[in-house]
Amino acid sequence: MSDILDRDAIDLAADLEAGNLSAEEVMRATLDRIGEVNGRVNAIVSLREPDALLTEAQQADESKRKGWMHGLPLAVKDLANAKGLRTTMGSPVFADQVAQSDDIMVARMRAAGAIIIGKTNTPEFGLGSNTFNPVHGATCNPYDLTRSAGGSSGGAAAALACRMLPVADGSDMMGSLRNPAAWNNVYGFRPSWGRVPSEPVGDSFLHQLATNGPMARSPRDVAALLDIQSGPDPRQPHGCPVEPTLPGIETDVKGRRIGWLRDWGGAYGFEPGILELSEKALGHFDDIGCIVEEVPAPFAAEAIWESWTTLRSWSVAAGTAALYENDETRSRLKPEAIWEIERGLAFSAMDVHRASVIRSEWFKVAAGLFDRYDALILPSTQVWPFPIEWRYPERVNDTDMDTYHRWMEVVVPPGLLGLPCLNMPAGFNADGLPLGLQMFGRRGADASLLQIGHAWHAATPHFRAKPSVLTAP
Repeated sequence: MSDILDRDAIDLAADLEAGNLSAEEVMRATLDRIGEVNGRVNAIVSLREPDALLTEAQQADESKRKGWMHGLPLAVKDLANAKGLRTTMGSPVFADQVAQSDDIMVARMRAAGAIIIGKTNTPEFGLGSNTFNPVHGATCNPYDLTRSAGGSSGGAAAALACRMLPVADGSDMMGSLRNPAAWNNVYGFRPSWGRVPSEPVGDSFLHQLATNGPMARSPRDVAALLDIQSGPDPRQPHGCPVEPTLPGIETDVKGRRIGWLRDWGGAYGFEPGILELSEKALGHFDDIGCIVEEVPAPFAAEAIWESWTTLRSWSVAAGTAALYENDETRSRLKPEAIWEIERGLAFSAMDVHRASVIRSEWFKVAAGLFDRYDALILPSTQVWPFPIEWRYPERVNDTDMDTYHRWMEVVVPPGLLGLPCLNMPAGFNADGLPLGLQMFGRRGADASLLQIGHAWHAATPHFRAKPSVLTAP
């Protein structure tokens, strides 16, 4: 029965609709897999009682279909609210917080028929591309249990790799849908900012860094889930009607131009083997008829970093300052959160303005690049999955990291601009650790990127390699 878990979510959904499978069968297989694997990986947390889940699956079999996700199991990233489940955000401050309602994205997935089985693990407040926290512990990489699964959607990516979920949701401020996808050999998609709304809490105009989005084991499933998550929320100013991405995903991409940014003119350091394997993987674009050209660094990397760290700390502080100002809750925050908050509180309005001017200048330069290229490519990570006991890499090659997140600087250029960006599995090193490439385009080019990703998926073998936690005796 577990072989059904290897299948794409859309294929599972088609069999459920045709009556070739039941939601109860899928749920039993899912719970069996979680029982076999999750104790070693720790990707799914706050799992609901199996009997209740099986009952809900039986009810799905007996009821009218709500949408393509009808009867499929789903665990929600533990930064989002799912009614009746804990939303800990990995923080001891919220360890016992039970959600009273669904967030917008969760409500949309539930309305499409998904059965919410639990949550997926995340770092505290989603800060840091390493999934560990004092509430639920660390999520291990299923390709090497001694290594990190990345973050902050590390639990989601590891659960997908282990076939404990058919699709997953995540969120991305600084690579959180891309870094863990790369390290778990799955697809993670950061949508154009505003396409998938977050919650209408606090300011809805100023902060444009973080977004929710989909993860899956194929671009087709990514598109299907993105179409469920997408669409404006009338309470928020920036969203607009969007065209679905799934219907047009089967498209000839021959002749599309891809710009390879490599190491951004030497600005980004990469551990040995990453650039070499990335360039080898670029050869797959030849197989689908795309044209790849190397592109020199288009903008000063240090200016992008300055803009990013200012706007990020300002955003983090805006959302968590109340916890910092309370002596009791401040004592329970991790050092990285305190560092971000203190930086954010110290900025003046003109500091933030200057950072946004840099962002605006980079946006104009990027727009010119997209007049020549359909997409741009960078590696998704600068380092290989590191030992699970590390908080973060303190050095990349011979360079000391001056912040807890500098080792992920390569994800910043598209994230700062709110551009759509797809992590694509790109192969493995000699130790069997996965690598990913991030492909990004102009705002609104979500469908175009997924078309290229779909063609790439058909031409590459990387996604077929199962993690060692499923293959080792």
